[in-house]
Amino acid sequence: MLWFRLFRESLSFAWQAILVNRLRTLLSLLGVMVGIFVISAVFTVVDSLESELRDTFNMLDDDVLFVTKWPWSSGGDYPWWKYVQRRPPTERDLELLMPRMTLASAGMFQTKTFMDAEAGNNRMPRVVVGSGSHDYDKVISLNIEHGRYFTPSESAAGRPVAVVGYQVAMQLFGRHTCVGQTLKVRGMRIEVIGVLAEEGESVVSMGLDEFMLVPSAFAPRLYDPSSDDGSQIAIKAKPGVELAVLEDELVQQLRAVRRVRPGREEDFSVNRMDMLTGILDSIFTNLAMGGWFIAMFAVLVGCFSIANIMFVSVRERTKIIGVQKAIGAKNSFILIQFLFEAVTLCVFGALLALFAIQVLVLVVNAMDVGMTLHIAPKRVLLALGVAVTSGLVAGVAPARQAANLPPVEAMRAH
Repeated sequence: MLWFRLFRESLSFAWQAILVNRLRTLLSLLGVMVGIFVISAVFTVVDSLESELRDTFNMLDDDVLFVTKWPWSSGGDYPWWKYVQRRPPTERDLELLMPRMTLASAGMFQTKTFMDAEAGNNRMPRVVVGSGSHDYDKVISLNIEHGRYFTPSESAAGRPVAVVGYQVAMQLFGRHTCVGQTLKVRGMRIEVIGVLAEEGESVVSMGLDEFMLVPSAFAPRLYDPSSDDGSQIAIKAKPGVELAVLEDELVQQLRAVRRVRPGREEDFSVNRMDMLTGILDSIFTNLAMGGWFIAMFAVLVGCFSIANIMFVSVRERTKIIGVQKAIGAKNSFILIQFLFEAVTLCVFGALLALFAIQVLVLVVNAMDVGMTLHIAPKRVLLALGVAVTSGLVAGVAPARQAANLPPVEAMRAH
């Protein structure tokens, strides 16, 4: 009952301070509001951006290794002058590698480039044209909504067929049910045999919506695959095989395929998804730290403002404090009462900041900028936690002053 009474009285005093001195209280809360608004805004954007980025990697399973010319890792020690001399992986490497692999369930080779596509009077510039070996769909998840994937004979013969993304189908044919239609790339007629499901536009990428996949044997008729410095081989592990074990076998067998002499460094890089997620974690951690750094200044200013209004509150209620002490109120009761009031004021500021963030989220989502913002429940709890901490820090000095007032002198105060 005592705690409930303290909370009720503190809430009442805080609400009276807001009603009686609206401008003063609002200006005092402004620092806390701005600080919590910045923290919440930064985490809202960072969480939403991180979610968008990680969603783009959903098609790539965690049990896949990628062989590329360039390593995905980053850092201070990145000898690019050594990597630039490497030759990119080739489909011939994959053909020689797969019979040697005992721990892999599938492997694929991929190159890509940007090309213009047209159908009738419609034209779409800079379509991502990717070429893949036949087992591409066994390694990379493709959500084909209409039609089908390549048959073994189509892949082997290099037939002019393609699986296209949702936006490619819509811009070239005006509908996504365009299986059996033909489009042109560099004058070559290509039959659409499959259409991928819509993924939606993202602030970071279009995913596979603006993508077109053709058999790797057909790609040389469109462009020179060897010109793609980012070509890659992807190897998928068998069920139950650890990625580290697969990597050891892959490095050993690929060294033999590419005839790398014993003792010499590999002329290729083996990458895994956790390398990218590690880079993302580092980036978003730094962004969050930057947001905290900026917001803490605003919160610090807010703490001084709250402390100031609490000192004013102590001075205005000196006689009330004296009466409370005269009838037996302990110093701890007065201390906790003013701490509760400071915390309540900060929570008011936090709620206003969270309301402003919600309005911002609704406005940004209504504008359809390519990224859907959302406020995670843990970020709401974080904002309230910052508010409570700020209230406790800001209210300590005024609360101690109120608790240490002599009752007789307090009752005599004017």
